[in-house]
Parts: sequence; C-alpha cells; structure tokens
Amino acid sequence: QELLVESGGGLVQPGGSLTLSCAASRSTFSISIMGWYRQAPGKERELVADITSGGNRNYADPVKGRFTISRGIDKITVYLQMNSLKPEDTAVYYCNARLGAMEYWGKGTLVTVSS
Repeated sequence: QELLVESGGGLVQPGGSLTLSCAASRSTFSISIMGWYRQAPGKERELVADITSGGNRNYADPVKGRFTISRGIDKITVYLQMNSLKPEDTAVYYCNARLGAMEYWGKGTLVTVSS
C-alpha cells in the first residue's frame, strides 16, 4: 500500500504555474512533518520545502518567493503551489513525511519546465 501518493506534475512553460498534491493514507501523518523534495537528472535529491503540523514552513533558497507549501484542513494532505517556474525547476518531485524516527516517501511526480 502506498502511504504517500503525489499528483499534479506535468509539462509547463517557463513563467507558468503548477500545483502538486500529496495525500497520506494514514491519519497518523497529521502530526508529521510533511514536505517536498526534488531530484533533477544527474543531481542529488534536495529539499524544496516542508511544513510542520503546526504550520511552520521552511523553504530552500532557490524557491523562496515563488513556491508555497500548505497542508489541507485534514492535515494529511500537503500541497506545493509553484509559480514563476524556471527550466531549472525541472525534476522529479517527491512527497516526504517524517514521523518520529520514521521517514516515508512517495514515488515521485515529474515536473518539466520547458518551452
């Protein structure tokens, strides 16, 4: 059973917007830190943004001011609103959840920014 399921990836032109969604399958994730990572071809996976159950947000410098992370009212859905997309944002985006010592990953969704 997939614990984290992402959706919303696709092809978008530079300057465009896209929203990613991640739904967790267990209510226990409501108290976890949830976030998004990305991995571009030939590069290591890196943090994009994360958010605590209390709503505290953390962003990587390259996306500050362009991306917004949020959680649904159910606390087990996390969104990533991406604006002003650049070709260098092209990557597979992974949903992540950290609960105590455990860490969980989604399978990833591809975002391609290209004209």
